[in-house]
Amino acid sequence: MGQYRITSDRSLVDSIDLRKTYLFSQLNDEQIDRIKKVSTGIHMEDGDVLFEVGNKAARFFLVLEGQIKLSRLSLNGNEKVIEVVSPGHTFAEALMFLEQPSYPVRCVALGKTALIAFDNEVFLKLLHESTETCFRVMGDMSLRLRHLIKEIDDLTLQSATGRVAGYLCGMLLFKGQERFNLETPKGVLASRLSVKPETFSRILHGFIDEGLVSVKGGHIEVLNADGLRKHAESAGICGQRLGPGNQMNVQFGN
Repeated sequence: MGQYRITSDRSLVDSIDLRKTYLFSQLNDEQIDRIKKVSTGIHMEDGDVLFEVGNKAARFFLVLEGQIKLSRLSLNGNEKVIEVVSPGHTFAEALMFLEQPSYPVRCVALGKTALIAFDNEVFLKLLHESTETCFRVMGDMSLRLRHLIKEIDDLTLQSATGRVAGYLCGMLLFKGQERFNLETPKGVLASRLSVKPETFSRILHGFIDEGLVSVKGGHIEVLNADGLRKHAESAGICGQRLGPGNQMNVQFGN
C-alpha cells in the first residue's frame, strides 16, 4: 500500500449508510455490520498514493469525497490516465475474483479525498450468502465491460475534438445544467481523453471561438448544446464515466 492517513475513530465508516450504495443494497443488517467491522476509513491529500502497480490487491474501495486517479506509466515514462473515480463509485472490486490479485494501475488522490476500504475476503464470503448481491456484482462488471468496449471505440474512432465534445456533453447530461465546473485537473482530463494538454486547450479555445462554450478557469458554461453535440460523434463514454455518477447513491447517515 502507499502512504495515507487512516482515521482512528471510524467516523467515515460509521457515517455512511452502505445500503444506499449499489453493491451493498441487498445485504441484511448482520451482513452490513460484518463488512463494516473490517472496513477502514481513509483520508488522503492531493498526490497521496494509495497503491502502486503490482501491489497485492486485498481490498476494494468506495470514494466518498474528492477524486481518485487510476493510471499507468508507459515505457518512456508518460502517464496514461485509465479512469478518474468520482464520489459514489467503487473501484478494484473485480480483482477479488483472481487467485493472486494485484493492482494493475497506480492509484493517486486528486485533491483532498475520503474513501472506505473493504476487505475482499469478507465480501467474498458475503457473496456466498447473498444471491442478489452476486448478481449485482456481475451486473456491475458487465456494465463496466460494456463501457470499456464503448470507450475503445471512442478513443480509436473519434477525433480529439469529438472526444472533448463528448466529454462536455456527458457533463452537461449528468449535471443537468449548462454551467458546471471541471472537477478534474485539465492535465489529468486531457490524459483521460487521450489528447495532449495543449491540444485540449486548443480545442476548448476553438469551441469558445464558435460560441459553443465560455470558459473561466475551471468553470464551463455551454452556450450552444446542439452545436457541441455536432462535434461529438456521440456523447461518448469519455464524458459519461468522468461526469458525476448515478450508479451509486451515497448518503451519509444522520
